[in-house]
Amino acid sequence: MAEISEQLYGQHPNGKDVFVYTLKNEAGTIVNITNYGAIIMALKIKKSDNTYNDIVLGFDDPGQYWSETYLKNYPYFGAAIGRYGNRIDKASITIDGTEYKLNSHNPGYQLHGGVEGFDKKVWERVPSADDELVLQYVSADGEEGFPGELTAQIIFRLNNNNELSYEYKATTTKPTAVNLTHHSYFNLNNGEGDIHTHDLKINAAHYLEQDANYCTTGKVLPVKDTRNDFTGFNQTGKIENPENGIDISFPLDTIGIENVAAEANFNGTKLEVFTTEPLVHLYNAYGAPEITGKNGTQYKPFSGFCFETQKHPNAIRIESFPNTILRAGEEYYTKTVYRITTA
Repeated sequence: MAEISEQLYGQHPNGKDVFVYTLKNEAGTIVNITNYGAIIMALKIKKSDNTYNDIVLGFDDPGQYWSETYLKNYPYFGAAIGRYGNRIDKASITIDGTEYKLNSHNPGYQLHGGVEGFDKKVWERVPSADDELVLQYVSADGEEGFPGELTAQIIFRLNNNNELSYEYKATTTKPTAVNLTHHSYFNLNNGEGDIHTHDLKINAAHYLEQDANYCTTGKVLPVKDTRNDFTGFNQTGKIENPENGIDISFPLDTIGIENVAAEANFNGTKLEVFTTEPLVHLYNAYGAPEITGKNGTQYKPFSGFCFETQKHPNAIRIESFPNTILRAGEEYYTKTVYRITTA
């Protein structure tokens, strides 16, 4: 069970208080989370020499997450994503025969919930058990074009086995589209250098076809004999045309929190991902900005990778994909666990 403490950072430009919460377990692992964007700022694994391996990209100062420099080329470092992860084609959804036009600053699609998604909101901490941090955001009816008032919670826990988990819960007042995920960028080498020599593996024999806008088309294709084959450990630096990057969705072969959905290894540090969700989206940060991060580390393209657990992107527009409509009286629920082990 982790100890949880909080520290007031200051105020967001909207006047709301921004806090940094620290979760620390008996192994000395430290997780820093801010209520701005429900961002995981740091995930520090204590090493035998009492130094730390911080395996997620981000900033030391919460204010940097809303700085003009960062938002110009915005990669969503460590943030909660909602109401709808990844892309919705045409920036439009239809529920029960009614069409809703969604806010977007991208031509032809909506990305990660719109112009100001959950990643840019100041969440509120709500009372909870001693071993969990619960943050809540209430999204107004019509926000970013989505119908229904949506009350979303994210519950963070860190146990003594170096497992950091998050759960999403949500309810709505009207039928709406929901597909929540989280956008941590991992680099198992203390956030330094690129991730081309990290060994990555995903429990998926297929991937989802995308159009020119990276919107899924509905076609499910085999990974065999393609650059998207991560059924065995693969390094993104060794794939054909690595400079083109990877931004691909992989529907999992076996669904269930007890199964390893994806994993990464580097120099004795292993990250395993477990999830209730049916899909892992892999992004190897080919479009990440050149910017100074924690401890003066210079981030650039390929500095990290994302394992985003969610339902199929664009599913709200593709009947054969999993249902992403939440109705009044129902509860949306997902859980993802990051397990970190060291040699």
